[in-house]
Amino acid sequence: MQTHDIDRTRRDFLGGAAVAAGMFAAPWLGFGAAQAQVVIGPDERKRVEAAIPTKAFIRPRKARKLLIFDLNVGYGGHRSISTANLAFTLMGAKTGAFETVISKDPSVFRPESLRRFDAVFFNNTVGNLFEETDLRQSLIEFVYGGGGLLGVHGTSVAFTRWPGAHEDWPEFGIMLGARGASHRDSDERIFIKLDDPNHPLNRPFGGSGFEYRDEFFRFHGPYSRNRVRVLLSIDTEKTDFKGQPRGNCFRADNDYALAWVRNYGRGRVFYCTIAHNPYVFWDPKMLQFYLAAAQFALGDLPAPTIPSAKLTPAIRVQEKLGWRLGIEAYTFHRYTLFEAIDKTARLGLPYMGGLSFQKVSKEIPKNFDDQLTNDELKQIRLKLDSAGVRLLTYYIHQIPGDQAGCRKVFELARKIGIETFMSEPAPEALDTIEKFCDEYDINVAIHNHDQKGSPLYWRPENVLKVCQNRSKRIGACGDLGYWMRAGIDPIKAVKTLKDRLITVQMHDLHELSPQGHDVPWGAGAGRTAQFIEEIHRLGIRPTMFGLEYSYNWFESMPQIASCIEFFNKTSLRLANKGQL
Repeated sequence: MQTHDIDRTRRDFLGGAAVAAGMFAAPWLGFGAAQAQVVIGPDERKRVEAAIPTKAFIRPRKARKLLIFDLNVGYGGHRSISTANLAFTLMGAKTGAFETVISKDPSVFRPESLRRFDAVFFNNTVGNLFEETDLRQSLIEFVYGGGGLLGVHGTSVAFTRWPGAHEDWPEFGIMLGARGASHRDSDERIFIKLDDPNHPLNRPFGGSGFEYRDEFFRFHGPYSRNRVRVLLSIDTEKTDFKGQPRGNCFRADNDYALAWVRNYGRGRVFYCTIAHNPYVFWDPKMLQFYLAAAQFALGDLPAPTIPSAKLTPAIRVQEKLGWRLGIEAYTFHRYTLFEAIDKTARLGLPYMGGLSFQKVSKEIPKNFDDQLTNDELKQIRLKLDSAGVRLLTYYIHQIPGDQAGCRKVFELARKIGIETFMSEPAPEALDTIEKFCDEYDINVAIHNHDQKGSPLYWRPENVLKVCQNRSKRIGACGDLGYWMRAGIDPIKAVKTLKDRLITVQMHDLHELSPQGHDVPWGAGAGRTAQFIEEIHRLGIRPTMFGLEYSYNWFESMPQIASCIEFFNKTSLRLANKGQL
């Protein structure tokens, strides 16, 4: 929609129905309490219906259900709430992408209720929506374990005491990616820049920035490009800032993000401030953008989420390949988990694995296992988030075969947001484990030690045999170091396992013998480049290329950095050869 079209629809709306209803402009978030009572008129409905996308971006993998929560506490609510509810409901139905349920009842966040949904849309929610700790814990676990979260405009001050936006639940703001509601005029004219023009969610804008009018929030902490993948921001070179500031509208770095995506654990999070005025939701381009966002949050539209500040040419290539390089915690197992997180961040990697027998921190001197309290798990979530690191895998030597014990382990996996266990379970436990894999959407990758340590699983053929006729969520975690020390060629092993290779622990050894020790990738006898190329040729996308460096424990950072550089160069070489 061009700027003059926005101006016209704004004049039509504000000059007609809004004035007739006696609405007014509030000094902080725009329209005040009276507007919340306005019912969508037939003209507005027609505009919304005419703008609705006709086709989903991607066919849903299953029937999807979106919870729209639109409660406001201490604030009358934005006039655009009802328009957005209508737009999302019609959009889901017309495209077949999802079904909506709209609620103001906080009890909808009880775990048994949330299980019905794939994502939650906080539609312009202002104020302290609910204070019950069990409901807040349920929402966090829903998102962190793999649910979706969408927020627009006023959601950045949800779970604050209104008026005044006094913080009441800091983790919600961290999860969303920002706090605050400072803005200029409610119809401020700005030029919007596409920070990531080729991102799937930005596809509706055709690669070009555009002018727009709305009420645009300016954010401060916890917003950071180290935390979120920015999609849209204010183009400060093309925008002439006018209008009276309401709150602190200035950032020294001139970074005024408007929309972003991120992962919080496994959760898919989207936020956009462009949602103050109703006409946003009869703008065809913006509705396409919001449809893409909904399909991302629901789990159907794949979209990269590595924070903007961590992007490099190599990481962008790896995103296209579907590859994720991360540190296996055993590399730093002589440190605490928190120290391992810091070292991973220092190396510039956004991913790592967990380890059940590693101590959490000096302040939490417990193993990283299912005995941790919810508050201790919260400290781990916040530590990972502050470092810009996400946990993908978790090693536990054995997963219990009884129902209660198995569920306890999988509940921990859900709470810490992992995708894949690495384990060596007893064969008789696999029937039970398989059921929980499918129920929790979590993989189990069977790990190999040497023949003495893993008499059943040391050979790839043996792992393949126990996986026969089982869910694809059960497969192999190939430890290349143990393979090579046992005389097993990793390239032949991956050809044997094919898509049963769920994740890998990468090593290169100075010699192919039981005495072989780790050396930087590409510097040893392991044919590391050929192994990576074979993974690519077979189209395998491991949960993680786990960098496990098991030598020179306390002085290994330079060698680990060398491994990262090798992987990045190999990725870029594949891209330059046109193999993406």
